[in-house]
Amino acid sequence: MKNTDIVALSTAELQGKLKEEKDVLNKLKLNHSISPLENPIKIRDSRKSVARVSTELTKRNKASK
Repeated sequence: MKNTDIVALSTAELQGKLKEEKDVLNKLKLNHSISPLENPIKIRDSRKSVARVSTELTKRNKASK
């Protein structure tokens, strides 16, 4: 996801998206440990997506205080 898409989401949607992205990342890591993925760059992209969503949630929490 791009940052513009992430900023447009509500806080509740961001929390759901974070859980979903973490699940995807864990599945990718597990699958990669069993047998190598065709495109291991997906792991990096997924990790960055988790970080983007997490950063936006943290920014919103600090702004609300």
